[in-house]
Formats: sequence, C-alpha cells, structure tokens
Amino acid sequence: MILAILQARTSSSRLPRKVMLPLRGTPMLMRQIERITRSRRIDRLVVATSDRDEDLCVAELAEAAGVGAFRGALDDVLDRFYRAAEPYSPDIVVRVTGDCPLADWQVIDDCIEFLIAGGYDYVSNALNPTFPDGLDVEAMTFAALAEAWREGRGPVEREHVTPYIARRPGRFRLGSFENKGTDLSALRWTVDEPADYEFVAQVYDRLYPQNPAFTTADVLGLLSDEPELLHINAGIERNEGLRKAEQALRKERQNG
Repeated sequence: MILAILQARTSSSRLPRKVMLPLRGTPMLMRQIERITRSRRIDRLVVATSDRDEDLCVAELAEAAGVGAFRGALDDVLDRFYRAAEPYSPDIVVRVTGDCPLADWQVIDDCIEFLIAGGYDYVSNALNPTFPDGLDVEAMTFAALAEAWREGRGPVEREHVTPYIARRPGRFRLGSFENKGTDLSALRWTVDEPADYEFVAQVYDRLYPQNPAFTTADVLGLLSDEPELLHINAGIERNEGLRKAEQALRKERQNG
C-alpha cells in the first residue's frame, strides 16, 4: 500500500494562511489535493496538520475534499508525520508539502517507481535538484520512516521528517531522482512569499480554465510563450536565478 501524506498548516510566517489563499476561487490546498489525487500509484492521501486551533480549517478542508486528516504536534513534525501514517501500515510513504500547488502527479509517480525499481529505502528529487522548486517529492519505506521516528533526536531530526534518513547513507539506501535532460532547478514554483502566490495565480488563470489537469510541460510551454511571468517572483532567487531559469527554458524548448 502506498500512502501519500500532505503536510499543511496555516502558521507560515512569510505568508500566513497561504494554504487557504484562493486559486481560481478555490483554496490553494484544495487545488493541490486535486492534483495529487490524479496519481496512479498512490492508494491513499492524508493531510497532516497541527493540533492548534488555527489549523482546524486545514483538517476540515481535507475532510471536505474526501481525504483523511490527521492532527498532531506542531513542532515535532516527524512525530506528526509518522502517526499520520501508522494506522494504514503502508509499505511506502510519500511526502509532499502544502506550499506546492503546481505539484505534478507524474513526477510523484516516477519517484515512487524509481524507489521500487531500485530497491531504495528513500528517494527524493531534491537531493540533487533538477526539477523546479515546488515539485519536490520524497518517497520512503515505512520501515525507514519508523526507524527515523524511533531514533531521531534534536530539532533538525524532529522538526523535519527525513533528515535522520538522508544523513545516513551507510544505514539507508538513498536514491536521487533527477530530471532527464534539462536542469530546471532555477525555476521557482513553490509558494513562500506574496510574489510566489502571484506567480502561481497567474499560471492557474492562464492554464486551468482550458485544462484543469495541466502538466509541468504545459507550465513550461506557458513560460516559454510568456517569459515575463518569470519576473514576478524572480527577486526571491539568488541573483543568477532568473538568468538560469531563462536559459533552462530555452534549452527545454530546443530539446522539445
């Protein structure tokens, strides 16, 4: 059984309640759930949020979307994540986060298949980033997650889910899933700042009405046609971020 856990909360310091911001009139978190549930490999999706009062709306949204919700400790994220997974006794657990409303189910499925085919304990497409920031996926065996939960110590290993695993290549078989061809890591599709939200809203406004199931390729095509969209949140990147993004898009168009 393959379980996906979507971490989401409202207490973001840079963009409070971002998961509830609307995209085409629907909360961003609901849009991400809509995209993830297109996966052909995931058997169940659960939203894991905190037990704080302000995150009740997240749990209620997840229930309204028809997926499960688990509420746990705000700061011990590893404990919250593990306890969200435990009742299902999954073979594989997939981790995604609620600030990625352009999440691509095809990338998620490819990561899962990479983990299975390679016999890995843990796979991520962010160990050596080659996908846009905002398409991050982690897949791990439940056994690896359970060991991390039992043995993880200190703020880094408890406030985050996977550092215990990723820091121990001698203990776990780690796999890096990378984009074939073009390095697109300079593209910023995550939502941490108001400018990020504006960028994603523009993408949804242009693509969603014609094709609610738009893909990464569709977003790349849009950015090739309207490269000015790259400037919306370019200032959040390091100085060469926009240049690298434009170079990557040109190469992607040439390869395609």
